[in-house]
Amino acid sequence: MYWYEEDIKQLEKVSRNKEYEPETIFYGSSSVRMWTSLKDDFKELKPTNLGFGGSTLAACVWFFDRVMESYSPKRLVIYAGDNDLGDGRHPEEVFIFFQQLVAKVHHRFGDLPCYYVSLKPSLSRWNIIDKFKYANNLIETEIVKNTNNWRFINIYKEMIDAKGYPKKEYFVGDGLHLSPLGYQLWKQVITANINK
Repeated sequence: MYWYEEDIKQLEKVSRNKEYEPETIFYGSSSVRMWTSLKDDFKELKPTNLGFGGSTLAACVWFFDRVMESYSPKRLVIYAGDNDLGDGRHPEEVFIFFQQLVAKVHHRFGDLPCYYVSLKPSLSRWNIIDKFKYANNLIETEIVKNTNNWRFINIYKEMIDAKGYPKKEYFVGDGLHLSPLGYQLWKQVITANINK
């Protein structure tokens, strides 16, 4: 996990110098970190962006206590797991990391309302799309059956066309990261699913 150290130090610095007490924490990988309009998109939720580049769900668990130390949010929105699969991990491992994150959140914040944004159907990772579908299914089933304060936000189904393929307009040239249109879609879907 040492290669994330600089990013984590930056997030610790952000927490020490925060301009206001955020009510909504967005936490996860570069899909969160690169969301430059996030503060404006969710203004009424008083958000803060705690994404860190290239992070895995495993890294989100590993650094959770350090990153969250000075926060007392009203809700948590998470996007992570994409890079775990991209790095060759199995859906079952991603699921275990998710369970570990649920335990960490509960230990730190109790029954805080939490939102897990499903893994997205990236063009660049289409060769392992079945792993994405399976990981999403495992996590959604766990949320529905075993948690009261978590909600699964299915972004996957909103990003595909009638034939089940990812819509190109939601991605930048690398086929992995979101375009402004992609973020606009995420804003709409997340907003519709969050209890204020």
